[in-house]
Amino acid sequence: MALKLFGFSKHVILSFIKITILLILNFMINKADSGCNNSVITSIIPIQHCEILTSLQSQSFDGHLSLKNNEEAAKDFGNIHHFPPLAVLHPKTVSDISRTIKHVFEKGSDSEMKVAARGHGHSLQGQAQAHQGLVIKMESLKGPEMKIQTGEFPYVDVSGGELWINILHETLQYGLAPKSWTDYLHLTVGGTLSNAGISGQAFKHGPQINNIFQLEVVTGKGEVVTCSENQNANLFHGVLGGLGQFGVITRARISLEPAPKMVKWIRVLYSDFSKFTRDQENLISLKDTFDYIEGFVIINRTGLLNSWRLSFDPKDPLQASQFSSDGKTFYCLEMAKYFKPDEAEVMNQGVDDLLSKLSYIQPTLFLSEVSYVEFLDRVHVSEMKLRAKGLWDVHHPWLNLLIPRSEIHDFAKQVFGNILKDTSNGPILIYPVNQTRWNRKTSLVTPEEDVFYLVAFLTSAIPFSSGENSLEYILSQNRRILDFCTHAKLNVKQYLAHYTTQEEWQTHFGSKWGAFVERKRAYDPLALLAPGHRIFQKEGSTSI
Repeated sequence: MALKLFGFSKHVILSFIKITILLILNFMINKADSGCNNSVITSIIPIQHCEILTSLQSQSFDGHLSLKNNEEAAKDFGNIHHFPPLAVLHPKTVSDISRTIKHVFEKGSDSEMKVAARGHGHSLQGQAQAHQGLVIKMESLKGPEMKIQTGEFPYVDVSGGELWINILHETLQYGLAPKSWTDYLHLTVGGTLSNAGISGQAFKHGPQINNIFQLEVVTGKGEVVTCSENQNANLFHGVLGGLGQFGVITRARISLEPAPKMVKWIRVLYSDFSKFTRDQENLISLKDTFDYIEGFVIINRTGLLNSWRLSFDPKDPLQASQFSSDGKTFYCLEMAKYFKPDEAEVMNQGVDDLLSKLSYIQPTLFLSEVSYVEFLDRVHVSEMKLRAKGLWDVHHPWLNLLIPRSEIHDFAKQVFGNILKDTSNGPILIYPVNQTRWNRKTSLVTPEEDVFYLVAFLTSAIPFSSGENSLEYILSQNRRILDFCTHAKLNVKQYLAHYTTQEEWQTHFGSKWGAFVERKRAYDPLALLAPGHRIFQKEGSTSI
């Protein structure tokens, strides 16, 4: 007999109860997120999202799903955008990730819930956030322990949520280490491989994505796929530098090489940009050269060489003490040569020979010898100092550009000569890399020339500032730089790119756009993954 209450059927009553429960869940999630200091106000949650979360809660996870106290997932290193998720998955196994994505995928296109993988939270523009979506905290992933293979082609198998600093310490126990690094090692493997992973070794070994033998990936369908150059190669190349659009990297096999123990660390200054770039380009063209080459732009820094004395010794202390950097623009060439203690004499002879061919300002030669670990983890030391002063968790409106060698002088003349006229509140990196060391099959896009430069404006905005160190001023300055590149028709590509329209992304990828779209349709047809990039917002669509 059908249940009747005040004239309503059982179906109507059950529907009313279901809606009431979902509204209560909606309220609870909004309440849980209300304490987060967000730039986006939490709006009413779609009923379909509540249904997905309700059903996800009934799933059996090795880890757990969190619906409250998720403020960290709405933050990143850029500290500019804050998009609160509805839930955060803390996976312990790959099956936790696969089951979750598959569950969302099977709900179909009507749900419109998005999923973002979050590593160490070092993105700049909210790329690892998912507004009213689900964030996967990759550092929680507890896969098999690191597996290190020695021999002719050594490698290490690691979780996608593992930090590079941990990989360094573990592989060094076997006398091995990865070939290519980022300047900052407290980042996850999956995070850097989804972009590129660039540092001063890239001219020699290419970026980190060039030194990967194999990946395990969870696609936007929830499928767990092993891929390499010879197995599921389309997915392998797509994921590397793919901005998280085709899958979540859950495991990586990273190429290793014999590790040195010590590093000869060198800095010199130039006042002539042409000599600076000529020497950089010559060094990266040599077979027997330094192991690490980077450069910096230094504008109006008082007592520059005195600050170097904290870590370096001047070759000529008297001349160095008489050198003045006030009110001038200099270009610093930073180099490193790796060695073992019993090779010190031969190493020093080689370094002297290389330095003798450079046109730097002689009194500015500073040298130091440090351990390999101390050199690679150098930025972490700066981080600790900034944290102690409360200056780490500030706005970081960084701008990273890849610029063809043929256009670097025009760029420098306008940007360093006119747009930037005073001290930058943060380092400005500038150094060349060899295109031949970069795998063109990956999703990463670079300028077409054989040699191109990375120019990175790593500025920090001072909290509550209203002047030249304010967030608004630095963002305006970044726009001026980009506008100049556009008007001068420079063939510049953004690294760690951020765009707001698909047309801009299509321009960014250029000839690779078609392949990028096809990979999205193949591996994430509902466009569930990595919504923070704003590349695809509708399933299977090439328009926003």
